[in-house]
Amino acid sequence: MKIFLDANVLVAVLNKEYPLFSYASRILSMTDRKDFEVFTSPICLAIAFYFAEKKSGSAQAAKKIGLLASHINIAPTGKGAVLKTLSNKKILDFEDGLEYYSAIDSNCNAIITEDKGDFHFSEIEVESCREFIERHF
Repeated sequence: MKIFLDANVLVAVLNKEYPLFSYASRILSMTDRKDFEVFTSPICLAIAFYFAEKKSGSAQAAKKIGLLASHINIAPTGKGAVLKTLSNKKILDFEDGLEYYSAIDSNCNAIITEDKGDFHFSEIEVESCREFIERHF
């Protein structure tokens, strides 16, 4: 199964934001399992870096993002994702559209986010961290 992690999941792990950290970190641990492929986008990494930098400073945020990027797949976000996002009238937030089409272009089966309503237009499964953990662990 291929899953796509939204920025809020990454931020929760990098900044150890409880209670979400407990669920989000378990999902990130799936990178070691052969039956799961975990993806995110460069946009999500940029957002996560921003919030990690605010909490821990630039050097520590860079280390955290580097460690994360070495264990997770990074989905492409290119011109196709931009054009698809702009042409989909159901998408209200440009950034969410880019993330969605990055997930689609990487053949992900699900998007894991704490803002499920942001992906109301999704044609693939959208679950919170807790929902995903309860189903797959």
